[in-house]
Amino acid sequence: MYDPENIFAKILRGEIPCNKVFEDDHALAFRDIAPQAPVHVLVIPKGAYVSMDDFSENASDAEIAGFIRAVGQVARELGLVEPGYRLLANHGPDSHQEVPHLHVHIFAGQPLGPMLTTKT
Repeated sequence: MYDPENIFAKILRGEIPCNKVFEDDHALAFRDIAPQAPVHVLVIPKGAYVSMDDFSENASDAEIAGFIRAVGQVARELGLVEPGYRLLANHGPDSHQEVPHLHVHIFAGQPLGPMLTTKT
């Protein structure tokens, strides 16, 4: 269930400031306050969606297309296409999703290493 008091909802309403890098009718992108790479930007849809599952099931075609295009546009505008970047979207407690509003992390600016390491 979507919590309208989550931090990203407050950012969307203008109650909390952000370091905005992009905004259109469907998405907002801003720099992460605790970056994990030299470039660490969050892209969020403007609609009230908890996760990619919620978004893909309930968002309109225009919202989905607009959000995906926004992610690509942010990467291009920040000059990340070359040498590359990583996208990450967490879902639920096992992935450590911290904010219950769909968001995609864009990481770049250095070699990022392997995606996951296995535990034995």
